[in-house]
Amino acid sequence: MNIIIVGCGKVGSTLAEKLNRENHDITLIDRNPNVLRSLTDSNDVMAVVGNGAVYQVQMEAGIKDADLLIATTNSDELNMLCCLIAKKAGNCHTIARIRNPEYSTEISYIREELNLSLAINPELAAATEISRLLRFPSAIKIDTFAKGRIELLKFIIPDHSTLDGMKVLEVSTRLKCNVLICVAERGEDVVIPSGNFVLQAGDKISFIASQKDSTDFFHRVGVVNNHVKSVMIVGGGRMTYYLAKILKNVKIKLKIIEQNLDRCNELSELLPHTMIIHGDGSDQQLLEEEGLEQMEAFASLTGFDEENIMLALYAAKKTKAKMITKVNRTSFKDVVNSLNLGSVINPKLLTADLILQYVRAIQNSLGSNVETLYRIADDQAEALEFRVGHDAPMVGIPLEKLELKENLLVACINRRGQIITPRGKDTLEVGDTVIIVTTNKGLQDLKDILK
Repeated sequence: MNIIIVGCGKVGSTLAEKLNRENHDITLIDRNPNVLRSLTDSNDVMAVVGNGAVYQVQMEAGIKDADLLIATTNSDELNMLCCLIAKKAGNCHTIARIRNPEYSTEISYIREELNLSLAINPELAAATEISRLLRFPSAIKIDTFAKGRIELLKFIIPDHSTLDGMKVLEVSTRLKCNVLICVAERGEDVVIPSGNFVLQAGDKISFIASQKDSTDFFHRVGVVNNHVKSVMIVGGGRMTYYLAKILKNVKIKLKIIEQNLDRCNELSELLPHTMIIHGDGSDQQLLEEEGLEQMEAFASLTGFDEENIMLALYAAKKTKAKMITKVNRTSFKDVVNSLNLGSVINPKLLTADLILQYVRAIQNSLGSNVETLYRIADDQAEALEFRVGHDAPMVGIPLEKLELKENLLVACINRRGQIITPRGKDTLEVGDTVIIVTTNKGLQDLKDILK
């Protein structure tokens, strides 16, 4: 596909790298020639220096032949204008990053009036993920499928766990719970485990289950998974605001520490039922005075990765709280993963995944659309949800008779709301949605699961 990306900040540059890896033709537009030079040196992409909201600049970037324009500048208004011009000039699909909370209640109207294919809000996506983690504090990552009916949860097998030494094929029968373990991470290795794979303490495992079954699973393996009732957040940015709004109707006591007095006053007006504290979140004495050690969850969501990491490490020493750490940069991924930071939240990667999901859906050929896409296990595997179309070649054939690619698992079938854990005799039928977990990158259509 021919894709134009306007704005090469954190989200734009991440998208350029990921879409380039999937063999799309990428053209970048940005006012900063140094940023463009850096990206063209490291990726096989074209670049145009200029304002992406100018018709002539879009024409130079090839808007007439573009399939998609993605506007990810720091200005919501500029992003909307870029998409409006692109729609008129090239009649292509358009995606805008819209972050301002003032627009959040009007997003449906904006999408309809500007004819946007997608409106993306990185901070809202991150806040939604955090709210899910607070519901399941034992999990370090939760992704949802089938409109929230099915979840992919990742957690670390603790020492002396029932799972330590158990084969994957024994899990559902011995524990009498309906879950499917689909990814295991051990050190540097990421595998789609066979039934004979033996689980060990310290493994990071990802499993698929319904909400009820995942709760049952945690209970049976002896992992305490009570809902979090108190959260301390350092940093009062947009993500914190969205999270407070999401948690408004849940019985969670929220305490927000923010250094900027004007922002504290603003948050006090926006969130009248939330405790806002003006102070330096990196002040150890302040954290202890505000009850850090009694908190059930601690989230470091400031604008600085280094501060978030230091705060998380300090809080992890002082408390057994659920840790949530916002990290924007991915350049030191191995170092970050080796630290005790709990659940690491990266808004730009969440945004990139949502856009990749949409890109794969619109370039799809047989109508077996990618409904949902998540990069899991540090980008080494993917979990995709496909809708089974009329032309899908595997309809009605038992799974045991299909020649599936290596390192690929048919993890779940959703048939009109009925959740099926697949066995060899099960079949895929038209209208089903099916979840595929694989270390093979770039699946775009359901037929791609076949050899």
